[in-house]
Amino acid sequence: MPTFAAIDIGSNSCRLKIAKVVNHTLRTIAEDREVTRIGTSVFESGMVSPDAMALTLRALKRFQRAVQAHGVDQVRVVATSAMRDARNGAAFQAWVKAETGWNLEIISGLEEGRLIHSGVVDAEPGAGGRVLLLDLGGGSCEITLSDRKRIVETVSLPLGAVRLSEQFLADDPPSEDGLLRMRQLIARELRKAVQKLHPEDVSLVIATSGTAAALAGAAAAGFLKSSAKSVKTPVKTASKRAARLSRTASLELTPAADVRKLATRLAKMSLPAREAVPGIGPRRAEIIVAGAQVYAELFEIFDLPGFRYSTLGLRDGILTQMLAEQDARATAHQAFEHERWQGVLATARRYGVDPKKAEPVRAHAVQLFRDLKALHQMPAEYESWIEAAALLRDTGKFINHQGHHRHTQYIISSSEIYGYTPLQRTIISAIARYLGKSRPQPGDRALRNIPVDEHKNVQRAVLLLRLAEALNRDRISDVLRVAVKITPKRVRLDLKSGRSGAELELWSLRREADYFREVFGRELFPALA
Repeated sequence: MPTFAAIDIGSNSCRLKIAKVVNHTLRTIAEDREVTRIGTSVFESGMVSPDAMALTLRALKRFQRAVQAHGVDQVRVVATSAMRDARNGAAFQAWVKAETGWNLEIISGLEEGRLIHSGVVDAEPGAGGRVLLLDLGGGSCEITLSDRKRIVETVSLPLGAVRLSEQFLADDPPSEDGLLRMRQLIARELRKAVQKLHPEDVSLVIATSGTAAALAGAAAAGFLKSSAKSVKTPVKTASKRAARLSRTASLELTPAADVRKLATRLAKMSLPAREAVPGIGPRRAEIIVAGAQVYAELFEIFDLPGFRYSTLGLRDGILTQMLAEQDARATAHQAFEHERWQGVLATARRYGVDPKKAEPVRAHAVQLFRDLKALHQMPAEYESWIEAAALLRDTGKFINHQGHHRHTQYIISSSEIYGYTPLQRTIISAIARYLGKSRPQPGDRALRNIPVDEHKNVQRAVLLLRLAEALNRDRISDVLRVAVKITPKRVRLDLKSGRSGAELELWSLRREADYFREVFGRELFPALA
C-alpha cells in the first residue's frame, strides 16, 4: 500500500503529516511541526528573510528524514499566505528544490480553503449539513461555507494572526489604540465576507489550526472560570488537560460570548502572563491576542453560536487529494472528480462557453485518448486534462475572437479551478493553446513553466484534441461515430457519417496528417466506413 506525505509551510509554522493507505483509506503514521514564523519578515518587508529561509529549510530537512524513514512514495509540499505575498518566493522555491529535491507549490487562498474542506468534512461527525469552516493561520483566514459536503463559497481574508500582530500590536500588553485599529480592519474585512457567504442557517461551525486549538484548550482548562490573577486549577495540571483535549478529534467551545471574554482578557495580559495560560504556550502567546480578536469579531458579525475545534486541516486535505488521484476505489475519489469537474464547468460558463455545445469534442477527445493509448502512452491523468482543455478551449473568445487561443491559454492558467494545481492548469492551458495554426515549439511562453520531460506528452495531447475538433466541424445535431484501428505503419479512423455527411471532417482530419506523422511516426488514414 502506498504512503503519502503532506507538508504545509504556513506563515507561522511548518507541519508534516505522513499517512499510509490501508483498505483504500488513510491511516496517519507520523506527524511533526516546527514554528518558523516566515510571515514575520514577509509582512514587514515583503521578503522572506535569509534567517527565516534557513530555519524553514532546517525543518524541511528534518521532515525529509522522517519521509525517508517511513518509505514515503509521494510527497506534496505547499506554501500559503506568506509565500503568496513574498517577492522572493521563487528564490525560496529554488532553494527548497536544490536542498531537498521537492517542488514547493505556492497555493492560492481559495485552493487552501478547498483543501481544508476536503480534509475536514468527510471525517468530522455532523459535517454533512450546512457547515461553516474557519481556518485562521499566520497570514490569512479562510472561511468556507459547505452544504452537504459541497463547497458553496470560499473567501480568503488577510487576517492572519502573525500579519495582524506585526501590523498593530507592537506594545505589550497591546495598546488600546492598536487594538482599536486592528478591530476596525477585522470588522471591515468580515463585513465584506458575510455579504458574499450568506452564512444563514448554519448548523455547525468547525474551526481548525493553532489559534482555535489554543482558545478551545484555554476554555476547556477552566481559564474563563478563574480570576484574573489566579487559576483555580494548578497551571501544570491545567496545561496537561488542555494539551490532551487539543489533541482530540473535536473540542466544543460555546457560546460565542466565551470567545469574546477570552479575547478581552488576553488583550489585557502581558506576554509572560499569556504564556502561562493553559492550552496556549510560549510561541502561540505571541500572536494569540490578534487571533482571538478575529474569532470574537467573526462570531459577532456572522451571528454564530460558537465553534467545534478540529485537529484536521490543510495537510489532511492534501493527503485526501493524493489518495483520490491515485486510488479509484477510495471514497474520496468520486467526490474529488465531481468537485473538480464542477470547477471546470463553472469556469466555462463564466466565460460564455456552453458545455453542451462543447460536449461532442470532449467525448471524441476521451475516446481517442483511450483508443490510442497503446500509441500515445501518456500518463492516465492526461485524460482528465484533455477533457478540461476540450471544454475550456473557447474561453478566450470572451476577450476577443481574434487570437482567442492565446487568450484561452491565459484564462485557464490564471483561473482558480478547484482540484487542479498551478502546474496542472498550466498544462491544460497549453493543450488548449495550440488548436489554431500554431503548434508547440521549444521556448514557447505556454510551455515555459512546464517541465521539459512533459513537453512530449503535451504535444501528443494537443494532437488528440486537434483531431477531436476536426471530427466536429460544422456538426449541428448528428455526431460522427468513429472507429480506431492501429497498425504498425498507420492509424485508420473509420467515420460513420450522419445525415449531413462527413466531407468537411475528412478534410479537416487529412490536414492533421503531417502533424500526426511528425508526432507519432505513423500515417493517419481517415475514411468513410
